[in-house]
Amino acid sequence: MNWFDDYRSKLQTPQQAVHQIKSGDRVYYGGNAAIPQALVRALAGRADELRDVQLNHVLLVGDDPLSDPAMAPHFRHNSLFVGPADRAAVNDGRADYVPIFLHQIPRLFRDGVVPLDVAMLMVSPPDEHGFMSMGVETLASQAASQSAKKVIVQVNTKMPRILGDSFLHVGRVDAIVEHSEDLPRLEPKPATEVERQIAAHVLDLIPAGSTVQMGIGGIPDSVYEAMEGDLQLGIHTEMLSDGAMGAIERGVVTGTHKTLHPGKVIITFAMGTERLYEFLDNNPLIEAHPVDHTNDPFVIAQNDNMVAINSAIELDLTGQVCSDSIGPYIYSGFGGQVDFIRGAAKSNGGRPIIALPATAKGGTLSRIVPFLKQGAGVVTSRADVHYVVTEFGVANLFGKNLRERAEALISISAPQFHDELEEAAKKRKLLP
Repeated sequence: MNWFDDYRSKLQTPQQAVHQIKSGDRVYYGGNAAIPQALVRALAGRADELRDVQLNHVLLVGDDPLSDPAMAPHFRHNSLFVGPADRAAVNDGRADYVPIFLHQIPRLFRDGVVPLDVAMLMVSPPDEHGFMSMGVETLASQAASQSAKKVIVQVNTKMPRILGDSFLHVGRVDAIVEHSEDLPRLEPKPATEVERQIAAHVLDLIPAGSTVQMGIGGIPDSVYEAMEGDLQLGIHTEMLSDGAMGAIERGVVTGTHKTLHPGKVIITFAMGTERLYEFLDNNPLIEAHPVDHTNDPFVIAQNDNMVAINSAIELDLTGQVCSDSIGPYIYSGFGGQVDFIRGAAKSNGGRPIIALPATAKGGTLSRIVPFLKQGAGVVTSRADVHYVVTEFGVANLFGKNLRERAEALISISAPQFHDELEEAAKKRKLLP
């Protein structure tokens, strides 16, 4: 049977396809902008027939019907990165959170730590050889498709065909649902003055010819926006945003000095505007790879002059970084922060950076604190932290003792908190 006949023979409605899922099954489905919404809705429609189905995924955006409290007896999220769709369920005890480095997620499935019965993925239409691109999220989808007993795909004509190690052949799936719909979009917001000030300090730490990693948000977008001239930068990142696209289009990013994948922009997922998705489609400059490649610290370190820029919710005076919770309240996940901080630290000429506003809640709360909140998790250890950047400057903590760290961090905190932080540091015996 040729691939086209195979494809036609596997066509099903969403309702037919999700009948592959039984009570007690472990399911993986794509996240970020690659959520197979038609399959998720169909699965929610079967709730009364199912019990104790475990749902494994990374960040979920938009409305997730499977997170509704009424779904609790039927479905339980096992979230590998908490997002707005399942945050309430996790913190109410109706869902679970797995603290894990992003690059290790594929190993959960391949090694059977989390055995999968079904994988539900959104893909592009097949090319002339029968290969469908995983598009805007390769991440752990490749491992899930190779490990699950059954694979169901939603073929979406609006999914960009992104090149790289990101393809799934028709012959490797069990059910195909044709359903096209817009991908979730993330519109850039205008930068604040604080974000622009932070970006200016960060730019001073990015030499020409560097390879950069940044995520999404006001600070990364401000850094990309401020990049000008013949910098000949490269990109090796987990996520690609509109900000990165702008830097590529302005000629700031060329990849000519990259020591790994030269001339290529390496990603594992993307999220942004419709224009970004159009830019990614069949673009030979962009390669999507599974996250156990893009985020492996040993792979990252093969990029000379790797500059990794990540953020934090709060940071204590010794350099401990909390970025997945607000006290005990789980907000997000480990993601790729530690992957890239460690990879950049190991890189020849690399610079790992934690960049954050000095305050929160309109300047009434310092993000640099004497102690992390009770229940807060340390995502990045103080030994991993090198550069810390706020709107008030740069502190390099590498090789610094606790006293020197406290002095450096107080110097880049908001001035209205200097006295308070100095007094707290003295009580902790960090300052004389």
